[in-house]
Amino acid sequence: MKHIITMMLILLAGGSLHAGQTPRMYFADTVSGKPYSKDPAVVRFNGKYWLYYSVPPYKGKPGAGWTIGVATSDNLVDWTKAGELHNTGEPERKGFTAPGAIVLDNKVHLFYQTYGNGKHDAICHAWSEDGLNFTRNPSNPIFTPTGDWTCGRAIDADAIVFKDRLLLYWATRDPQMKIQMQGVSAAPLNSDFSREKWTQLNPDGPILKPTVPTALDDANLDLAWEGDCIEAAAMALHNGRLYMFYAGNYNNHPQQIGVAVSDDGVKFKRLSDKPLIPNGPPGSWNHSESGHPFLFQDEDGQDYLFYQGNGDHGKTWHLSVVPITWDDGRPALAPQRLPARPQ
Repeated sequence: MKHIITMMLILLAGGSLHAGQTPRMYFADTVSGKPYSKDPAVVRFNGKYWLYYSVPPYKGKPGAGWTIGVATSDNLVDWTKAGELHNTGEPERKGFTAPGAIVLDNKVHLFYQTYGNGKHDAICHAWSEDGLNFTRNPSNPIFTPTGDWTCGRAIDADAIVFKDRLLLYWATRDPQMKIQMQGVSAAPLNSDFSREKWTQLNPDGPILKPTVPTALDDANLDLAWEGDCIEAAAMALHNGRLYMFYAGNYNNHPQQIGVAVSDDGVKFKRLSDKPLIPNGPPGSWNHSESGHPFLFQDEDGQDYLFYQGNGDHGKTWHLSVVPITWDDGRPALAPQRLPARPQ
C-alpha cells in the first residue's frame, strides 16, 4: 500500500493522473511570443517570494542572447512578472542565464552563467538590495574549473551556506564536451565572492558523474537513466546533511530528477537508482522532461522543489513546484501541501 501511495504522489507531481491536466503551478513567461521559462530559482525577500528564471532571445530584447527574468508571488504558485535583467559588461555580451539565488546579509545574491561561449562559459555573481536591480561583481566571471578531467566550462550554479563557508555547485563537461558532471567550490562566507576567493574542492575529478557509482554508492545501481549528463545541482541542508537534487540526462532525453546526500559537501551517495521526479506519461505537460531543479527552504521549515518541464520536446517550457517532506532522511513528494486552486 505504501508503494502505491508513493507512486500516486510521483504521478501527481511528475505528470498528473490525467494527461491533459496541468499542475497547480504552471508558469511561463511569454515575452518571446510563446510560453518559455527555464532554470527556476526562488528566495523569500522583503516579505514576498522572488522567482528568477531563464528567458530566451526575443525580438526587440535589449542586448543579445538569453537573459534572466524576475517574477514575484505571495503563495509560491501564482506568479507575476516583475522585470528582467539586461546584459551588463563583456562577460554577458552574448547572453547570461541559469540563475542560482540565495539571500545573504539582506541582499539577494545571484550566481549565474554566461551563455554562447561554448567551453568558455563561466559562473558570474551579482547582488541586489531590492530583488530587481543587480550590481555585478567587478571580477566576473568569478569561477571556472581546472583539471585535466574538465574542459574548463562552468554552468548551472547553485549556492548554499555550509559550516561557515558558501559552497558553489556547478556543472562542467569533459574535454570532449560530451559528458556533463558536477563539481563544487567554496568561498569564505564573509567575503565578497570575487574570483580570487574561490577554492575548487574537487581538483581531481567530478563529485558526481552520470552512470558512474561513487565510492559511497550502493552496489549494483542501475543508473542508465542519467545518460551522459548530471547538471543543475539543487542543494538543501537537512539535519546537518547536504542533499543534492540533480537533473539526470540531457534536456528532453528525457531529463529527470534524482537525489544524492553528503556529509561534507564533496563525497556523495545516491539515495536511489530511480528518479524522485520522473518525466510524465504521454500527453502530459512534462512528458519530454522534468528537469533543472531548485530546492527552496522557506522560513517556516517547509521545503519546495521547483523544476522545469515540457511535453513538446522543448518547443515550450513551463515551471512548476512540489512541496517536499522528509521520511527518515529521505525526501518525499507532498503535492497535497500546495494551496488549492482558486474557485
